[in-house]
Amino acid sequence: MATIIAVTACPTGVAHTYMAAEALKKTATMLGHSISIETQGAIGAAGGGAHPALTADSIAAAQLIIVASDIHLDMSRFAGKMIYATSTSEAIRHPAQVIEAALALIGITSSPGSSAAAPATAQAAVTAKPQRQRIVAITACPTGIAHTFMAAEALKKWAAAHDCDIRVETQGSVGAKHLLTEAEIAAADVVVIGADTHVDTSRFAGKRVYKTSVGRALKETDQVMQAAFALPVASAQPDLTNAAMQKTPNQKSTAGGAYQHLLTGVSYMLPLVVAGGLIIALSFVFGIEAFKQPDTLAAALMSIGGGAAFALMIPVLAGFIAFSIADRPGLAPGLIGGMLASQLQAGFLGGLIAGFLAGYVALGLRQYVRLPANFEGLKPVLVIPLLATLIVGLIMVYVVGTPAKAIMDALTQFLQSMGSTNALLLGLLLGGMMAIDMGGPINKAAYTFGVGLLASHAYLPMAAVMAAGMIPPLGLGVATMISKRRFTADERVAGKAAAVLGLCFITEGAIPFAAKDPLRVIPPCVAGAAVTGALSMYFGCELRAPHGGLFVLAIPNAVNFLLPYLGAIVAGTVVTTSLLMFTKQPLHSA
Repeated sequence: MATIIAVTACPTGVAHTYMAAEALKKTATMLGHSISIETQGAIGAAGGGAHPALTADSIAAAQLIIVASDIHLDMSRFAGKMIYATSTSEAIRHPAQVIEAALALIGITSSPGSSAAAPATAQAAVTAKPQRQRIVAITACPTGIAHTFMAAEALKKWAAAHDCDIRVETQGSVGAKHLLTEAEIAAADVVVIGADTHVDTSRFAGKRVYKTSVGRALKETDQVMQAAFALPVASAQPDLTNAAMQKTPNQKSTAGGAYQHLLTGVSYMLPLVVAGGLIIALSFVFGIEAFKQPDTLAAALMSIGGGAAFALMIPVLAGFIAFSIADRPGLAPGLIGGMLASQLQAGFLGGLIAGFLAGYVALGLRQYVRLPANFEGLKPVLVIPLLATLIVGLIMVYVVGTPAKAIMDALTQFLQSMGSTNALLLGLLLGGMMAIDMGGPINKAAYTFGVGLLASHAYLPMAAVMAAGMIPPLGLGVATMISKRRFTADERVAGKAAAVLGLCFITEGAIPFAAKDPLRVIPPCVAGAAVTGALSMYFGCELRAPHGGLFVLAIPNAVNFLLPYLGAIVAGTVVTTSLLMFTKQPLHSA
């Protein structure tokens, strides 16, 4: 009879941990061996219950240590002991073989030939490590700039800390980078998708797929990864694959919701808005009304920016909202519905309605229209585009177009004629929204509102939104420079990067500070951003380019009142920095 210690651990410390422990305990007892079990999860040893933490005496008395773990464990307390390492899955499925191979290390064989499974030398066994888990991930956000790459880095850091292999594909503003290969996907134990836009998951058939928002992948990385590893192992069967991709009760995700569909449309629309807005601003270099002269460079620039790029804004928005909902069958009716919204002057609101209507109509037709097997191939190329386009087009022309135009006209008129009090209030609201969650749903809602009104030639909100979005990282960056005693050395370094990101209108540069100390950081950021938004609206600043930060202001006439606009940004930065001096106390070790 041998005296054995077994330690079991999986990322969540729940199912596989206890299943492996019970399997090893039952089998060892049947074979006549004495075994002590310790179960560990992501937070360490259980420390009580059925499998309490091991004592020094029990470790000293043990002849053999079996480690069935899917995460990295500290082995220093087992120095000098023979260690056999395996995975929890092996311990659950083949406990007898695991115990036989482990016993062979100390010269005990339970059956003929079992020693062949043992490592060649004891030294190899002592240095054996748990099998490394393989992770593949995709990160994506509407702009494809900050959140996309910050979430990717957060996932990589978690994998390194937990002794896992990871490959992250980033779907950014310039397309996908670090594309996952078929071999990497095939070898992966789990797939994590942190995205606020539509991501095609068909290539992950047969894998555990955990979907969440890009913000949660960045800010709650540990919870996301534990939940991902807790998903049931999927088989290669499609039905079971779909089941494995279902959201668990604790899985917070925007996947499949209206918010994700909207942001997918916005992400495809943004390049058109940015390019069109900047080209329109370039046409103003020759004079505000120079484009009215035919056959001039100013007229050509206005034709490119306003006549082409901006004309495609609403159709592309609607088309890719529908694409996110119904995949390719929704694209044609969505684009056509968006074009009708543009022609009917229904603006951004009409485009939203057209996109969601087209997506759900196409999805319904795909699910409920049944054709003979020989004609199924006609559905995606003929039946769905034809019927969905007819339905969406007729509804847009006869039902949606007129009221949507009336609402957009009223909103535009309100923005153009509102008094200083209303301007201040709207600016306070938009500015605060830009800073409250720094790239999250509230921030994106304010930004989408500003971008959408560009199509209706309402430029006031866009100016307020961009200026306010620059304040959190700018204020934090300045605070780390002028009050070093309130920040750690790492924070002071991060502050310089945050300031640069703020100048580029990347609000997410403030996230590391807000995540570490939200109660002391977020309120000053919101206050400063709200002040900037209010002042921008009060001064009547209009911005024709929806991105670029301070650098876009170098283009003449991109902003109509440049100095007041810069003054609003400076004022908000001062407010945020000053409040941080009050909320952040000096560090004793600084």
